Amino acid sequence: MQGHHFIALTLSVALIAGCQSNRPTRTPQPLPTPADNSVQGTPVGDDRTAMEAAIDTGPASGSGPSSEGQAGGLVMNPNAPDSYVVKRGDTLWGIAKVFLRDPWYWPEIWQVNPQVQNPHLIYPGDTLRLVYIEGRPQILLQRGDSARVEPRIRSEPFEGAITTIPYQSVAAFMSKPSVLSKEQIKTAPYVLASRDMHVVAAEGDTLYARGFTGPVDPGTHYNVVHVGEALRDPDDNSILGYDGVFTGAGHITRGGDPATLLMTESAYETEPGDKLFAGGVEVPLDFIPSPPKDKINGRIIAVSHGVTVIGQYEVVVINRGARDGLMPGNVLAVYLAGDKISDTANRGFFGSMTRIFSTKVRLPDERSGTFMVFKTFDNLSYGLIMEATDLIRVGDRVENP
Repeated sequence: MQGHHFIALTLSVALIAGCQSNRPTRTPQPLPTPADNSVQGTPVGDDRTAMEAAIDTGPASGSGPSSEGQAGGLVMNPNAPDSYVVKRGDTLWGIAKVFLRDPWYWPEIWQVNPQVQNPHLIYPGDTLRLVYIEGRPQILLQRGDSARVEPRIRSEPFEGAITTIPYQSVAAFMSKPSVLSKEQIKTAPYVLASRDMHVVAAEGDTLYARGFTGPVDPGTHYNVVHVGEALRDPDDNSILGYDGVFTGAGHITRGGDPATLLMTESAYETEPGDKLFAGGVEVPLDFIPSPPKDKINGRIIAVSHGVTVIGQYEVVVINRGARDGLMPGNVLAVYLAGDKISDTANRGFFGSMTRIFSTKVRLPDERSGTFMVFKTFDNLSYGLIMEATDLIRVGDRVENP
């Protein structure tokens, strides 16, 4: 019986092998492409966000203009897909980087669709398609299947829409500002006193505050910020703003003048004169990346959280503002100032001995990152480091990209 089983098993294996040997070889099938033959590139169909996809494919070649998809200063990313499905967690900057070598040229390829209400708002599930119209690249928006209703206009991002820059990075900074402009200090409400006339207040204490521009509703949340040392312009030593130290937070329990506020959080001692800032974001985040219209040459004068080495998505402050022509969405290049060194290369054996008498040579500035403005004041601006290819520090230079 066992012999019969062995013979049957052997015949089965041989039969299967024969069928496999007679099966024709299958060649890999190409990915399906849209019906529009003008579409070029490869679809991005995985779960990566736009920024992750751009990083994974590597930097776009900057060796020179491409023969295709070139319009003025616009250079397409050679790895640009023919379509991209917007994902939760995407930013407009990351999406633009997938298609372009320089994301701030996004408005030049964005095809406004008059049939879509507010076409600048992009949502997860939407599809962006790269097409060429008369040889020029264009990005077309195809809304996702899910119906959505746009909320009323407000200062916060539209619910669910893709923001230009990471929302949380800006929200944390704006609600607990670490740099205060003169305008903010002048217009912000302030702590008048504590209920028991304590010199300083802490969690659980009741405060009285004044300086509100209008009626305040009970339950409104405020962060308390102490005005610290002055920030000076490195160009002329003028005062541009002040350090802001977050001391605590609370909510309004009774309106009026003065209003009553209960402290619910305490990081440092709160004193009379400390400023109150609403907990919500105060700036719109649906702006479009763009280069400044005017020539900008400024410096980084401060960074949030007091860090010394600045990386991606750190909030920094520069000594240029609205009076210099800056506006939210403007993109600037960050440069590391070249060191000054002594030219002792041709002094032979005595080079190190004659260093003090040698000619001083300043090395060229090197590009170290990209900065985007999200809020401007008269003479300073808040912005976010969007890309950092090298170390960035306070004092580094910013200029038009």
